[in-house]
Amino acid sequence: MEIKGSVVLVTGGGNGIGEAVAKYFAQRGAKIAIVDMVQANIDRVLADLKAMGAEAIGVQANVTSEADTAKFIQATLDAFGKLNITVACAGIIRDGMMLTLDKETGKVVRKLGLDKWQAVIDVNLTGTFLTLRDSAEAMVNGGWPGLLVTISSVNKVGQIGQLNYSSTKVADALMPKIIVGEFMLRGIRNVRCVGIAPGYTATPMLTGMNQDALKAILKDVHLGRLVEPEEIARLIGHCAENEAINATTLEITGGLCYPGGIAK
Repeated sequence: MEIKGSVVLVTGGGNGIGEAVAKYFAQRGAKIAIVDMVQANIDRVLADLKAMGAEAIGVQANVTSEADTAKFIQATLDAFGKLNITVACAGIIRDGMMLTLDKETGKVVRKLGLDKWQAVIDVNLTGTFLTLRDSAEAMVNGGWPGLLVTISSVNKVGQIGQLNYSSTKVADALMPKIIVGEFMLRGIRNVRCVGIAPGYTATPMLTGMNQDALKAILKDVHLGRLVEPEEIARLIGHCAENEAINATTLEITGGLCYPGGIAK
């Protein structure tokens, strides 16, 4: 797919990976629609995009809402007349152990709350589903070449303390294979789906992480550093241009490995 002149929709486009993706495609001549919950983030990124000379719009919306999803898809079509690439970057973390025990009695004193569980499921899984479903509908009905991108995580294999998050990310990683399989059964050939599974990335999401724990993690990364959001954006750009990349999820971790030769 040619990036120049394409229309790219990015949820979670107000910071982190989403912001980097929006700017990457803007620099290469794409028209950009960003979606975020925070208007101030939208305004800041839009100013940067327009300073690059890009055509861009921003929509304040909640990806967990069907009505809001329909709104930002329609806003993109109204502004640019088509939709070619959707990158579902909106995501949150709400870490916690399923059970917390009293150190003296060994009895359960706290459980992972349904609020933490449901919030992550709603944004990371339901939000991604709604974004991809409605984007695919627009691409199919419009007959435009399309690419749907899910953002999974290296922790799709399971991370202690992230039962909610890891559960959503393994689902996000499986979506491309299932979605493309359904497209084949329906005779849909113009739309692809690819997943990206980043390792630990230099985004605002990591600011709440224990820094000693982060240093310990980086000891197991071959590059010895965090993945930069711009590196993830470049991989997504490559997926857009190389149409043979389809129905799969690609890891980009900097070489995250563990003692004993086990690599995630």
